[in-house]
Amino acid sequence: MASLKALKIRINSVKSTQKITKAMKMVAAAKLRRAQEAAEAGRPYAQRLEGVVASLASKVTLSESSPKLLAGTGKDDVHLLVVATSDKGLAGAFNTNIARLARRHAESLIAQGKTVKIYTIGRKGRAPLNRLFPKHIVHSVEPGDLGKLTFADARAFANDIIARYEAGEFDVATLFYSNFKSVLTQEPTAQQIVPVAIPQGEAQAVSSGAAVTYEPDEESILADLLPRNVAIQLYRAIRENAASEQGSKMTAMDNATRNAGDLIKRLNTQYNRQRQAAITTELVEIISGAEAL
Repeated sequence: MASLKALKIRINSVKSTQKITKAMKMVAAAKLRRAQEAAEAGRPYAQRLEGVVASLASKVTLSESSPKLLAGTGKDDVHLLVVATSDKGLAGAFNTNIARLARRHAESLIAQGKTVKIYTIGRKGRAPLNRLFPKHIVHSVEPGDLGKLTFADARAFANDIIARYEAGEFDVATLFYSNFKSVLTQEPTAQQIVPVAIPQGEAQAVSSGAAVTYEPDEESILADLLPRNVAIQLYRAIRENAASEQGSKMTAMDNATRNAGDLIKRLNTQYNRQRQAAITTELVEIISGAEAL
């Protein structure tokens, strides 16, 4: 059984930890508001651009002159998994859920006989995947604070991925990130970014009710829009991750603060009981000594 001094030290230690988790919760709450506003502001543009690209792609007859980002390589033997997480922990299951979704996708592809390559953006995504697929990691980036990343950073990542694609390093690229729903809900998401995916009904939804004429031709427009679309989708993923990270961290720190409070109560109860027992023992000894005299 711990001594009274040891219990007192532990209580003070837990109280200090509680102050830290409470402060971290407040910091996460302040950052969450800005990150959420940025994520929500970027969604309409990213979704609209994706729809426009899908609409254009549906009108193009694939040929040798078609952009490679649209036509693809003609096969899907080599897959690049772009796993976007954060560099920092203490954010609950935020990073773990993204890495788990990427891991399951990789295992499924490997079971089908496909070649898998992994491109990580964020240290916390690299760590678990490197333990399971050490030979599959082809590149890793540690971007730092997600809230401070700009479109220029996302475009640099996109240019690197596109350059690898044009060099024939892979056939299909899938992006993994966390889609921010609310403070309590962040949904791990997989999105194919190379070559461009055309969802069923997406093209019709963009241009329904209107006759659209493109100038110059669709292929020329796509040659410019497709690289931009990859960068925009990466930037959207980074914005969503920034909001998801702060939301998950806020929830985790709130739970940690509550758990610390519960632990402090239990330790105080244990301390008071032991203190009362020690006082009772001393009184018994004093009374026994007085009676002996």
